[in-house]
Amino acid sequence: MIDILLSAFLLSLVLLGIHSYYGLHIIRRGIIFTDLAIGQMAAFGAAVSIFFFHAHYLYIISLIFALIGASLIAITAKKNISHEAFIGLVYALGISAAVILLSKSPRGTEDFQKLLASDILFVSYHEVIKTAILYTIIGLFLFFIVDKTKGVLHEFLFFLTFAITVTSSVNLTGVLVVFSILVAPAYIISFFRKSFCQKLIGAWIIGTIINSIAIVISYYMDFPTGYTIIALYSLLGIIIATIKKQMLLSNDTLTECMQNNNKK
Repeated sequence: MIDILLSAFLLSLVLLGIHSYYGLHIIRRGIIFTDLAIGQMAAFGAAVSIFFFHAHYLYIISLIFALIGASLIAITAKKNISHEAFIGLVYALGISAAVILLSKSPRGTEDFQKLLASDILFVSYHEVIKTAILYTIIGLFLFFIVDKTKGVLHEFLFFLTFAITVTSSVNLTGVLVVFSILVAPAYIISFFRKSFCQKLIGAWIIGTIINSIAIVISYYMDFPTGYTIIALYSLLGIIIATIKKQMLLSNDTLTECMQNNNKK
């Protein structure tokens, strides 16, 4: 039992470490569904691999499709009047094309479910170590190279590394799990005014707690691990957003009352 839970927990930490960084940047840029669109394009590539090549060259083909999606989003970032709508169309293309291809596969439904959210309880330590090494290299590249560039080069390198990261994560956990781990911790911590580094550490702490709870619940309750992670992240994000909204409304009401009293 410990080995199963530990490998899943370690993988969730590896994913959280790099995706929280991207999540904060994605939220700051206001393109929330970018990772969902790129992840779904990677899943489209995986469907192409499954349908045409019997799952051979899966990673390479997924990466190519993810890079195409990332390139389209990067190119249109400052030219499209409704960039979020464009990102939505990229996502719609990816998911519809994947469904069309997998509908002709003998194991289409099972393969599609795995692309959305897979069970990470049985991930091997080899996969965890390999992913940790890859994301460490990407993290160092982001810190020492990408963060010191500007303009077109910065956008190109950012989305290039993002596509590589998302492709690797989607193949391990599925599109929706990647989206949840990337967006939810960053979204929750963004309600609090802190520096980028403080937000990043906060996102890691929140994500670690949620990942741990979700993995334990899924194991003991025999729930699908991926969807348990998605549900808990989504629930917490909704609760925090609702509480913060009510607090803001209360503060506005209090301020308005004080202003009215001062006028009297």
